[in-house]
Amino acid sequence: MNLAGMARATVMSSDVRATRSQPRLARLIVGRNELRRPSDRIEGAVLVALSAAFLVVAVMAVFLAAHVYQAQRAFAADLRPAVAVLSGPGPVLFSQAGPVAQASWRLSNGTDRSGLLSAEIAPAIYGARTGTSVQVWLNRSGEPQLPPAGQREIVVTALIAGFIVTVGAVGLPMLSYRLCRLVLDRHRLARWGSAWAATGPLWTSRQLCSRELILSHYLPA
Repeated sequence: MNLAGMARATVMSSDVRATRSQPRLARLIVGRNELRRPSDRIEGAVLVALSAAFLVVAVMAVFLAAHVYQAQRAFAADLRPAVAVLSGPGPVLFSQAGPVAQASWRLSNGTDRSGLLSAEIAPAIYGARTGTSVQVWLNRSGEPQLPPAGQREIVVTALIAGFIVTVGAVGLPMLSYRLCRLVLDRHRLARWGSAWAATGPLWTSRQLCSRELILSHYLPA
């Protein structure tokens, strides 16, 4: 081999090593490879699109967690504690009548209001006697609401919301990429099969001719 051929072979081998050292996404998009097929370019474009979608959803997950945190903080800040007095006996545990009790409470402007308290809003009504005072949380309209969550519960809820969205952002692109690879691999195998069907008989006939020439050269007539 002459010097030019050796230099060309060295450059090709260095290009192959550089291409193999690149990540799969870089090889599919910007890698120098004359054998790159259209299906490889499609796979690279899909990877770019899915990566961009993952980044967008990841940023949305952060904003969602922040929104959930702020919403719960605003809900808790909108409530004020009050004392309600039961007008009748509280429900018995596992009662079929429903866990509610009649009660009355006073608003911040001094107005008295009465209504039904559920066990979710005031858990202390279970088994309570008439005239028992229980704590309730009122909104700006003076209606009893569920007790506000603590700071730790608010943070955990926000983190869980962001985590669920992040898991979906990871799982859906991975599943989409797997399906894309499955379709593209089937297309590649089909093209390889058709190409082999066209070139295989020619290659086999050449091999048989070469074998016959070798045998006729070494074996006596």
